[in-house]
Amino acid sequence: MLERLNQAMEHIECHLDQRIEVSDMARQVLMSEYHFRRLFSALAGIPLSEYIRRRRLTVAGAEVLAGERTLLEVAVRYGYASGEAFARAFRVMHGVGPGEARRTGASLKSQPRMSFRLIVEGNSSMQYKVVEKDEFRVVGRKARVPLVHEGVNPAIAAFIRGMGQETLQRIESLSDQEPEGIISVSDDLDGSRAEGTELDYYHGVVSRAAVPEDMDALTVPAGTWAVFESSGPFPQTLQYLWRDVFTQWFPSNPYQSRPGPEILRTRLSPDATQADAELWIPVERTAV
Repeated sequence: MLERLNQAMEHIECHLDQRIEVSDMARQVLMSEYHFRRLFSALAGIPLSEYIRRRRLTVAGAEVLAGERTLLEVAVRYGYASGEAFARAFRVMHGVGPGEARRTGASLKSQPRMSFRLIVEGNSSMQYKVVEKDEFRVVGRKARVPLVHEGVNPAIAAFIRGMGQETLQRIESLSDQEPEGIISVSDDLDGSRAEGTELDYYHGVVSRAAVPEDMDALTVPAGTWAVFESSGPFPQTLQYLWRDVFTQWFPSNPYQSRPGPEILRTRLSPDATQADAELWIPVERTAV
């Protein structure tokens, strides 16, 4: 897998001045585009589209300073429809406009070329199971919230507080199948998984019961799920579990993620400092 990912990085470098089709890259690395974007983001720490943008502006910056092409020629070469659009993007990346950079020889920022290498740790194991689940329904309350990678998500915390204990108890009473009890469901996430992008958050249960009029519902198609368990400090354990699934488990197992909601079942200690977590990720088996 690492060799294929590095071939994808080479493909990006050879096509910085051309249109890059992520779907073509995904086929080269024998993954779905959905899983390729998710895996890259988890391994690299930034979305694939953002990495490509930064690499283009890094190389374009060198050409701006070299002065061999006009600024408009550089802009068009790297995919910008106008000098103004290029100047805006250039300033966001480098903190200075291309014209000023050329006149003054300003210092520019650089996005290094990425490559992937294997680091063998082997000091921990990940507990998981793979289950087939029929179509089911999540029942509860829904909110559109920003994605937060580390720490407590303030929007989600405020949303749950605003529901009140009586509503939470009503929701929990509807639970009648696995995963049991109150769950957190993330759906309709932005493909980049970038910090601050929005998602649909459901605070609810899996239930066959009729949906109360004051509640929301999400129907989830039948499919395969990988279920992971972890325990530790809250909320770090929950967020590190997501990271470890994509950076450790997927590269080592014949599965890839597929579109669908991601489900987290959390049980907190009395002082809310520790958590037992169960994470459900929709997956599909890949060719060995």
